[in-house]
Amino acid sequence: MHHPQENPWKIKSKQQVYDNPWINLTEYQVINPSGNPGIYGKVHFKNRAIGIVPLDADMNTYLVGQYRFTLNEYSWEIPEGGGPLPEDPLDAAKRELLEETGLVAANWTEIQRLHLSNSVTDELSILYVATGLTQHEADPEDTEQLIVKKVHFDEVYRMVCDGEITDAMTVAAILKVKLMLAEGNIAL
Repeated sequence: MHHPQENPWKIKSKQQVYDNPWINLTEYQVINPSGNPGIYGKVHFKNRAIGIVPLDADMNTYLVGQYRFTLNEYSWEIPEGGGPLPEDPLDAAKRELLEETGLVAANWTEIQRLHLSNSVTDELSILYVATGLTQHEADPEDTEQLIVKKVHFDEVYRMVCDGEITDAMTVAAILKVKLMLAEGNIAL
């Protein structure tokens, strides 16, 4: 019997099924924890997911709206993006905030790390809160058609609670910031 924290999966073989600059898909032939043969597919992300909750002195934050190809629907989210695995995540966060909103923050706090869909991917997300904001010029990537709106934090929290915002990083970050505000752990 395996210790509960030891890996009970046995890999018999693996085959790369797909690869592009952002992801890699591998299919594994395995013996599963119950001892039976099976397959497992894993999507490996070549970038780290980054999300930022920018907060100004009046408790406003900024949402980014865009049409999400994978969902075939429009989505409101905190500023998000990716950073190559070797890049410092904070540098990626600063770049993404500036690119998408034109904001530069004087103060940065990492608030959470989470795996976004650990049943099929190894994608790691790092979330930040950014304060001490100044406005500059946004410079979104050519693949992005963004709408940025300034919204009071309480309204964004309501949108999360009412299911109007469903993006996992946004939901986690807003709930975490709400808790941190209640505990007095964020200085504006």
